Amino acid sequence: MASNPQYRNALADGPVPVTVGLPVAADLDAAMARWREWLSVERRASPHTLRAYAGDVASFLKFLAAHQGQVLSLNRLGDASLADFRAYLAGRTAGGTAAGSRARALSGVRSLFRFLDREGTLHNPAIDQIRNPKRPKRLPRPLTAEQALSVVDAAADPGPSASADWIGRRDQALFALLYGGGLRLSEALSLTPGDLPPPGAPLTVTGKGRKQRIVPLLETVRAALDDYRQACPYPLSAERPMFRGARGAPLNPGVAERQLRRLRAALGLPDTATPHALRHSFATHLLAGGGDLRAIQDLLGHASPSTTQQYLGVEDAALLDVYRRSHPRASG
Repeated sequence: MASNPQYRNALADGPVPVTVGLPVAADLDAAMARWREWLSVERRASPHTLRAYAGDVASFLKFLAAHQGQVLSLNRLGDASLADFRAYLAGRTAGGTAAGSRARALSGVRSLFRFLDREGTLHNPAIDQIRNPKRPKRLPRPLTAEQALSVVDAAADPGPSASADWIGRRDQALFALLYGGGLRLSEALSLTPGDLPPPGAPLTVTGKGRKQRIVPLLETVRAALDDYRQACPYPLSAERPMFRGARGAPLNPGVAERQLRRLRAALGLPDTATPHALRHSFATHLLAGGGDLRAIQDLLGHASPSTTQQYLGVEDAALLDVYRRSHPRASG
């Protein structure tokens, strides 16, 4: 292994050298030492990162040696094919390794190959052709109806750091719109006073891809919006965004997110209580109350019902229940 004193000192408390106990040739063993030194000294990787990368690369080298049936050298590492990398990831998948762990393992292997490429030791284009494992999307968990309503009610109190009382009315109107209409935060913040319909009429929302959808405007939501508009100290023209910041500029999404963080801390709500979770709660509570999945799809502005199903985390049993309640032949 490397004899560089700086390398030995930097890794004195680090992981066991990655090539120990692995069938590798001397040239690869020396290259691994240089990579470890570069990670520790130049990149100043944490001991945790060093251990993780070392373990992931050791796993890859062990697999590749067995896969090729021969002792690994730099030349053989440089000849590793796209099929070899895919076989490695497939083996990790079959072994139950989660997508996030597989992505981290691939990151460690890429680090080694790109280091060797930069120093002119080897070039293997296959490493840049392999795609990262797809991680499942983590959707926000819905709040209970009581929690969602508590957020809307508590928003009326702007908190001790607010510059004026009207800010509480703004936040209450905004969160009422997210939970009462299922709007995305960006959709709500882009609304202008001119977008508000006459009493009793639905709201037209412009969503992703400039697609428009119709959303009923509940009387309680309209009342909160009217209360905010009357209290706002800035002129609200029909063309400019309706929700304003403390100094009159269009409200920044980060401010709304910060206000909800304040509320969830005060109410003892989980970290998953976000503005988007209010939209998620709107849809989930409609479904739990017997709402039709296709109607909820239209209200959310989803192009495909499969997106709505995944978004809501609807189980097959729940879908079957919707079918039995709504399809005319379900009882036949």
